[in-house]
Amino acid sequence: MPNHIRLDLHTIDDTSFPYVFEQNVTVHLKSGDLVRCNVYRPKTADRVPVLVTYGPYGKDIHYKDFSPKFAEVNPRHKSAHSAWETPDPGYWTAHGYAIVRADEVGTGQSPGVLDTMSPSTTDAFAQVIEWAAEQPWSSGKIGLLGVSYYAGSQWRVAARRPKGLACIIPWEGMSDYYRDRCRHGGIYSNGFIKWWWDRQVITNQYGRPGRAAANWGPDTLEGDLPESELLENRRDQVVENRKYRYRDDEYHACREYNLADIEVPLLSVGNWGGILLHLRGNIEGFTHAGSKLKYLRMITGRHDLPFYYDDEVEIQRSFLDAFLKGEDRVGWSQPGKVPPINLVIRKGNVGVNNPDGEATYPRREEYEWPLARTQYTKFYLHPDRTMRREKPRGPEPLALTYHALLTPDDWDEVLHFITPPFEEETEITGHIIARLCVSVSADRAKMRPPKQPTDIDLFLTLRHIGPDGCEIYYTGTAGDPVPLTKGWLRVSLRKVNEEHPWHRPWLPYREYRKVDQEMLEARTVYTVDVEIWPTCVVVEKGSQLLLEVSSGDTQGCGIFTHDDEYDRDPEVFQGWNHIHFGPDYQNYVVLPIIPPREEAAQGNRCDSRDKEVGSDETEKAR
Repeated sequence: MPNHIRLDLHTIDDTSFPYVFEQNVTVHLKSGDLVRCNVYRPKTADRVPVLVTYGPYGKDIHYKDFSPKFAEVNPRHKSAHSAWETPDPGYWTAHGYAIVRADEVGTGQSPGVLDTMSPSTTDAFAQVIEWAAEQPWSSGKIGLLGVSYYAGSQWRVAARRPKGLACIIPWEGMSDYYRDRCRHGGIYSNGFIKWWWDRQVITNQYGRPGRAAANWGPDTLEGDLPESELLENRRDQVVENRKYRYRDDEYHACREYNLADIEVPLLSVGNWGGILLHLRGNIEGFTHAGSKLKYLRMITGRHDLPFYYDDEVEIQRSFLDAFLKGEDRVGWSQPGKVPPINLVIRKGNVGVNNPDGEATYPRREEYEWPLARTQYTKFYLHPDRTMRREKPRGPEPLALTYHALLTPDDWDEVLHFITPPFEEETEITGHIIARLCVSVSADRAKMRPPKQPTDIDLFLTLRHIGPDGCEIYYTGTAGDPVPLTKGWLRVSLRKVNEEHPWHRPWLPYREYRKVDQEMLEARTVYTVDVEIWPTCVVVEKGSQLLLEVSSGDTQGCGIFTHDDEYDRDPEVFQGWNHIHFGPDYQNYVVLPIIPPREEAAQGNRCDSRDKEVGSDETEKAR
């Protein structure tokens, strides 16, 4: 780090833009570090509410340079200072808000050690919020609005309850660092983390040379740092997530916080297509936040565009106006006035990355999550590779076998279980679990001398097959075709803590601690419940559902691959995986079927939240 940090770099421009632009405003932290911010505020003498973002992507990197897809962004949210995944200053200042956009410590123009998503990062964010609340142009009320990284950080900082924070809108942002992002079911999601780190984070590290030449924002104001110092000044997520596998490792444990500590009003916006990153966190964050006023809104579409759609921005502004300006034209601040759940229901085959088609999906308001009328229904896997509501009847035990450590070249070895065509239109909305009876044996052809494997990685995918026999794909994070949903489990980390208050029959709670790890033994069958991420779809008459069981990534994973050789050591995993059938081995998927409201009202409800999901053929949630 330079010996002398320059503090004379703050500039103010109140003539070139429709708003006042202050660049490189300095916030001094209690740690001795400093954060540099850009401030965009209306040309008014009135105090105004403030929207704060704090992250590593560069306060000075224009959206068009960060992503060529800026061309597709709603033109009403394009200005001279548009930036990736953040509220646009041109729009928000015109509507009476100031924007504070801060370079996270160790990035952009903020010197220090780069340690993304760490407690020190959250501490700094909280202090920037409190600083913004005290400025002479600030009303003292702070809101948080942003996508992805700028959403995930909101959960953590809101739990700190910084002075001035009045409401948050985490838009497609994970709330559980370990489960949602780094280790799906305990398996390292290395592909995305490496892509994200190499492209979006260290490229903007404080002191990195060549940024201006690469059109990646301005060079560091104090000058470049040598590579040895850059390396010393960062905590590499690729290295550390590879090294630390368990939630009781200090690396992960220090990133834990309590969602129940969040008290401010929140609007959690999740995307049904985000089946490998944010979706789970938006739903779980909403479920467990302590806020008395909290709302869950579901969307579809590509990760980068809906945030700027006119109708979605109006939702954002009405929510922020209610809690930052006291102008509640919708009823957000009145308990019970606005239904807490707003779902978009995926019905029909509208194509992939088709905003106009997805706009035809109907919306529906609900009053709880999971939906009270949910009928948790078992679909049993059969040895003939079908999936049916009736149990297998065969008396003889048998097993279906597939290779471990499958690669995309081995997709023909994946096991598929398919339902008969649905006889009537059926909605499936909510959490899904799959129970499998599995074992592992040595592959004598691939391992010489043969070595008994001691673990299994389960990769499950639920696919929707249309009446024409072709799969219906949905829009994924990058606009890629994705299936309904996916789930994962490292079987050595199968232990479930049924005493934890967050354990639910439809969503088993796992600690993923090293102390809970139990390696597998030969000739032993293990019964495990696999969490599959929540979904929403209407399966039309004549359509089918297909469960795919694999030992590796399959179609729909995109850049979210799980193929790190250190994490998935062939000495541990290479072999044959088996699914066992027989009187003692029942395999099934529990689907959350939603009857129409009128049908549910006519039936008798039963309280099943404290029962094992699927103990009867069909159960209802309370």
